[in-house]
Amino acid sequence: MIETLLINVLFLLFPVLIVLIFFENRPFSYNKKILVLLSVVTMILCIAKPIKLEIGFIFDLRYVPFIIVALFGGYKNVVSLYLILNIYRFYIGGDGTMQSLLFSTAVFILVPLYSKRFLKLNSKNRIIMATVISFFTMGFYLIILSRIMGSLDRQFWLLTFDALTTYVGVTSIIMILLEQIITNIKNRDRILQSERLNVVSELAASVSHEIRNPLTVTSGFLQLLYKSTNISLEEKGYVELSLQELNRAEKIVSDYLLFAKPQSENMVYSNMREESEYTRNVIMPYAAIHKVEVIFSFNNSLNKSYDRNQLQQCLINLYKNGIEAMKEKGGGSLFIEISESKQNIIISIQDTGVGMTKEEIARLGKPYYSTKEEGTGLGMLMVYSTIHKVKGNIEVNSEKGKGTTFLITIPT
Repeated sequence: MIETLLINVLFLLFPVLIVLIFFENRPFSYNKKILVLLSVVTMILCIAKPIKLEIGFIFDLRYVPFIIVALFGGYKNVVSLYLILNIYRFYIGGDGTMQSLLFSTAVFILVPLYSKRFLKLNSKNRIIMATVISFFTMGFYLIILSRIMGSLDRQFWLLTFDALTTYVGVTSIIMILLEQIITNIKNRDRILQSERLNVVSELAASVSHEIRNPLTVTSGFLQLLYKSTNISLEEKGYVELSLQELNRAEKIVSDYLLFAKPQSENMVYSNMREESEYTRNVIMPYAAIHKVEVIFSFNNSLNKSYDRNQLQQCLINLYKNGIEAMKEKGGGSLFIEISESKQNIIISIQDTGVGMTKEEIARLGKPYYSTKEEGTGLGMLMVYSTIHKVKGNIEVNSEKGKGTTFLITIPT
């Protein structure tokens, strides 16, 4: 029994090892179908090599990958496992084929119902939830088996103990490994993003200050020249145009300075009410032009130290992106909610626009990447930089054609 159990555990570790070796460093380059295929292979191997107990019963670990895929992928990804499981089980034949079909159907219907709730949990709670579901799934199976057997002897209770401990233990181990892989990927991406933002911040601070000095001098001389009576009206027009372009260059430099470290004169300790209401009022005319309704809610009493100008620009960029995402749909609604939860300030910005793919979400915040044709990508880079400075986190949920939600968590 122990030898076969270890072989089954090795089967279950097979997809984990493949992901670690080939895909951990390329989290967005692989297809989910490959992971489902690996789970199918694992499930078939578990069925083909069942665990034989000393008391005469046999069982296998086929439902461990089945439950995990159902929780992470929902109905869409687990349906192929359900079909292949039952086709292969009918191919093997023998006693229990119909019971296997009925039981797998029950698991297929019930477990994916919790998929969306499962994905919203943190790492620790996902491990607990998967373990609990595995326990109840096997418990449900044993209850059905007890009804079929009628009399419950010592052998049945040994089977119950062995099956429950094996399923719960193996599910916990696999989930811990999977969650560790997910954590490693997120930590690596966070470190890379932090390095990018630091480089951009340092470059912006040094270059912007160096450029601003000659711009200021040039602008001063041009203003003196504009007031001179010795130049013609046509020449004044040229000077005025030059001043406008210098002002535009000054604005660009100021935008780049937003990537620099927080300015001490702009630092405040507040609950963000003033900044959030100011940015809402600023964006209202732009929203009205594009037929977007802005629904604003504020319910926060927690305070945080931050650069007021940078945070205002960060919120304006997010509001503006949300409104522009609804232009193609002829308008929509922009939901802005600022609240608190467990000593965290929560900023939720939701639009009903065109949405984004997972690949587009993965590239958000990278220098010069934009989902808009005319975009530079600096706006979202500035957003990520600002939230990074206050040790916050940005979570993006989006569905193509339905809209996008930015969930910003700032610890206090």
